[in-house]
Amino acid sequence: MFGKILNANDQACNELGFTYEELLTKQITDLDAGYQDPEKVELFFKSLMEIKSMTFETEHRRKDNSQFHVEIHASCIDYNGSPAIMGVVRNIDERKRIAEEQMKLEQQLLHAQKLESLGVLAGGIAHDFNNILTSIIGNAELALLRINKESPGVDNLHKIGEAAARAADLAKQMLAYSGKGKFVIENINLNLLLEDMLHMLEVSISKKAVLRLNLIPDLPSVEADTTQIRQIIMNLIINASEAIGDKSGVIAVTTGCMDCNKDYLKDVWLDANLNQGLYVYLEIADTGCGMDKHTLAKLFDPFFTTKFTGRGLGMAAVLGIVRGHKGAIKVYSEPGKGTSFKILLQASGKPANIFNHVGYEDNWKGSGTVLLVDDEETVRGMGKEMLQEFGFTTITANDGREAVEIFKTTPDISFVILDLTMPHMDGEQCFRELRQIKPDVKVIMCSGFSEHEVTQKFMGKGLAGFIQKPYKLSALKEAIQKI
Repeated sequence: MFGKILNANDQACNELGFTYEELLTKQITDLDAGYQDPEKVELFFKSLMEIKSMTFETEHRRKDNSQFHVEIHASCIDYNGSPAIMGVVRNIDERKRIAEEQMKLEQQLLHAQKLESLGVLAGGIAHDFNNILTSIIGNAELALLRINKESPGVDNLHKIGEAAARAADLAKQMLAYSGKGKFVIENINLNLLLEDMLHMLEVSISKKAVLRLNLIPDLPSVEADTTQIRQIIMNLIINASEAIGDKSGVIAVTTGCMDCNKDYLKDVWLDANLNQGLYVYLEIADTGCGMDKHTLAKLFDPFFTTKFTGRGLGMAAVLGIVRGHKGAIKVYSEPGKGTSFKILLQASGKPANIFNHVGYEDNWKGSGTVLLVDDEETVRGMGKEMLQEFGFTTITANDGREAVEIFKTTPDISFVILDLTMPHMDGEQCFRELRQIKPDVKVIMCSGFSEHEVTQKFMGKGLAGFIQKPYKLSALKEAIQKI
């Protein structure tokens, strides 16, 4: 009979959980999960008799019905005068686990590289785009200040401003995807944010879906951008509602905190060398249709959608925002069993508070000389007009090298507005040169990238402020008044 076990060593007994006597009563079909059909076993043995030896992988079943991966080297031998097959079996569970982890890491690395490449492209586009928009918005605002309020052109100027604002939102979406969007970092409590959004969330979902909040009390605060976190929540809630569709279902929104070690943080999108420690989590789970492995693999690809009419950055933007906050996402989904997204953000340790922004008088005026440095001529021209509107004398420079020369030869410059991204000498290098000339120089850095990213780069180096491109008169005034 093909497949009867004739002999086994102690290691085989220990691994499979049978005694030696029990093993001798078994067939290959009793132990091998891949060879349950006696005809398949017979065919295999006959082919092996012809080729004499082979190595293959399969799964074996223990006495307790647990299974493990094995590699078998099988060869034909003479056993007590009769032909037989000797199989040398090796447990390769650990090897399989390491290989799967390696493959997952490679996939995450490829995805990270793709994000990074597109992020560089988005950053380059946003830099030029924001320069153009800064000029459009600034000139429209200056025109509104100078034009007769009864002029029919006022309405057109307002429409220019509105269109430019929509264009700026487009740039923000691209930057959100790249993880370099504009972040206004505050200490926020996710529970309070969710309670504040509750009504808006309830009217945004299907009438057949029930929204449940499970909010842990005394939740630590996180340092995050409220608008961006709202965008994540709305995106995930609407996706959950669409996954439930026309059937009745539940969307559960849960908050909590947990101490995450390196092992837990390995299995996330994306593991960008996250620090272990206390994390606040936001979990959005639904009882909808779920996703198969193919969909999960493409979930965070730009413009990927399961909707017939869907378009946009979708989950790619969500991942970009989370990356920008130095956080991570865990996803679990099975077809027919629903989906769970867990957003992990590092706990702040600082108390959450309400920020009361200081109001400024519309008729505020300044005085002194300002050095405005930008490689874009339209931004320099518009910025100069804005500063003159506030009462400042303005000198302009088109790159860092020219700015340093002007600063050396011009006394009594009150402060410098410095673009971060320029040819020849960028804002960071120019800032260092200016500090060497005058250690207490006041510099407001200007960029299309996020305040959080820029201020982190200059932390502890004496930066006087930051202004986001494209900026309005009010934003410029606020930055100056904070010096």
